[in-house]
Amino acid sequence: MLETPRLVLRAYQLTDAEAFFGLLDRSRARLRESFPDRLRAVRSLADAPVQLAAFADDWQTGRFYVLGIWHRESLDYLGDICLMPQRHGQAEIGYYLAAEAEGQGYAREALAAICEFGFESLGAQQLLIRCFADNVRGQAVARALGFAAQALPDAAGWRRFSFRRQPEPASTILHFVRTAASSPVVNRR
Repeated sequence: MLETPRLVLRAYQLTDAEAFFGLLDRSRARLRESFPDRLRAVRSLADAPVQLAAFADDWQTGRFYVLGIWHRESLDYLGDICLMPQRHGQAEIGYYLAAEAEGQGYAREALAAICEFGFESLGAQQLLIRCFADNVRGQAVARALGFAAQALPDAAGWRRFSFRRQPEPASTILHFVRTAASSPVVNRR
């Protein structure tokens, strides 16, 4: 469990299934492009405990660390943050918040806690956040926590392609990186 001034980040419990599913279900349109695998895995309330049990297994094996974000005082479920170890000492961070929790500094607070966990508890040497080029708020959160845009060889960024019948334009994905050796200036709200 990780605690911040306003938040508690903790591994999910099976009793969290209803809150977990409820946020995903009402946020499907918002999360479709960024978290398609999560949405496919949790299509109904019955799927939620199965997914939460998988998160617990992943935590035990060190494959994936997924934490729910809870408001410290109200105990409201606000979202999700995860850290996935990768090769060469890198770990990737992903997160989402309920629409009503956005714009209140919760993402910065949760991201600061997961960065500390990644560097200090897991020994990561580099943390990565992928962010769509049109997600200006997400980029601002990454930069506020000391992440720097990573220059990619073709300078165009990665693209997410859609394999739908009527393809939509591909979205550019930017990479933001923070290393263990960096000591960022953290902008707090």
